[in-house]
Order: sequence, then C-alpha cells, then structure tokens
Amino acid sequence: MKAFKNHFLFEFRTELGDKNLLVMNYLLPLGLYVLMGLSMKEINPGFMEIIIPAMIVISILISAILRLPGLFVKSREAGIFRSYKVNGVPASSIVAIPPLTTIIHIIIISIVIVPTASLFFGAPFPDRWGIFILISLLTVFTCTGLGVLIGSASSSNLAAMLWSQLIFIPSLVIGGFLVPSDLLPTSLNKIGIFLPSTHALNLFKFYSYNQPIDYNPLWSILILLSSGILSFALAIYLFNWDNQNKTRRRNPLLGLLVILPYIIAVIFLP
Repeated sequence: MKAFKNHFLFEFRTELGDKNLLVMNYLLPLGLYVLMGLSMKEINPGFMEIIIPAMIVISILISAILRLPGLFVKSREAGIFRSYKVNGVPASSIVAIPPLTTIIHIIIISIVIVPTASLFFGAPFPDRWGIFILISLLTVFTCTGLGVLIGSASSSNLAAMLWSQLIFIPSLVIGGFLVPSDLLPTSLNKIGIFLPSTHALNLFKFYSYNQPIDYNPLWSILILLSSGILSFALAIYLFNWDNQNKTRRRNPLLGLLVILPYIIAVIFLP
C-alpha cells in the first residue's frame, strides 16, 4: 500500500509539473467551457440547462481519452515502464494510478465549473448531488479504462492519437453536446450509442435534472460499468513493458472486445 501511495504521489506531482499535461488537464477543458458557454446559447439553448454535467463529461474525455493514451505510449517508449518493472511495480498498479489522478483533476475542474456556470450562464444545479457525483465517478471509470486500453494496445503515439480522436470527435458532434439527440437522424443516434458520453449524459439528465431521455437509464449504467471493467481487464492483459521487448505481444486487436456492451445495446435498444 505504501508503494502504491508513493507511486500515486509521484505520478500526480509529475503531471502538475508537466506543462503539456497542464494544458490537457486544465487549460483546454476550461477554454472549451468558456467558448461553449458563450456560444451554445444561440446554437443549442438546451445545452445551457445541462452545461455543468456536459462540461464535466467533456473534461473527462479530454483528460482520459485524449491525454492518457499518449502518456502511456510515451512512458513505454522512454523506458519508464521498464524501470518500474525492475523496481517491482506491477502492471495493475500502472493501469490503476491514472484513473485516480484523473479524478483529482476532474474535482478541481468541477470546483471551477459548477459555481461559475450558475453565476455567469444561469445554469441550474443538479437535483441530487450524491447521484451526480456517482455518475461522474462512473464516467471517469469508463473513460480512463478506455484511455489506458488505447495506450496499452497502441504501438505508436500516432495510433493512440487516431484511436482517441475516433472517440472524442464523434462524442462532441453526436454525443448530445452540439446537437440535441432528438434532432439527429436515426442512423447517427445508433452510432451515438457506441459513445460513453451519450450514456453519461443520459444518466445525468434522468437522475440529476429530471429531463426526458431516449432509453432506460439502467442500460447506460450497465454499458458504462461493463465497458469500464472490460477496458481495465484488457489493458492489463495487453500491457507491454517495453517497445524493445522481443517477446511476441498479444494481439492488440483483442482490445476491440471492449465494444461488445455497446453492440449489445445497439441490438436491443429501440
């Protein structure tokens, strides 16, 4: 436990001292928050009703989906993971630490977003803070799982970036942020089911804002939870300590198994 704590503190201090990570964890999410707060009132007025959870989800996507995979690849290429292995740090610890540091970053971002969204944009507060926090933690769990899975399965920073963008960009466009889901064609709504942001917003709307939603929220809970569990299990299974390792790697395409819960949802959801 002491080793785990020391590893966590080391990683957190490293992130705070890295200017690039500070941009990804704080400046980019807050910049998007200000931009969307000023512009979305004209584009999608309904967005302003859920700007607090929406911007928290976007911050999670940036920190977990955009930041983590490249960080994993960079550490592996620099031999950092190899040094961890020499010092007896297990792969499970390396996979588990990023979600914990991400939670800290999201808490700090939320402390900024929640009061200012109400003060400057008239955003309503959630009805049930306890459930709001639980949904946020579930979203962090799922997205960080996907982030470390992409980092574990990707052979290069370019591959990691492409996989990350494949989740992040559609999440913004058809995940319920820029365009209301009821205005999207049926085909795009089906694609939206493959995005964790869609299910996170579905839960926030139903449990914290008493808004109508497209499908049973229990589906969203099961999808996010099962996706997160699969992601972490596959990330540990596919984890590679060193790019120079000559031992045959497990097939990274096994990481695609993480989409199974979403495929089941597409089949059974109306």
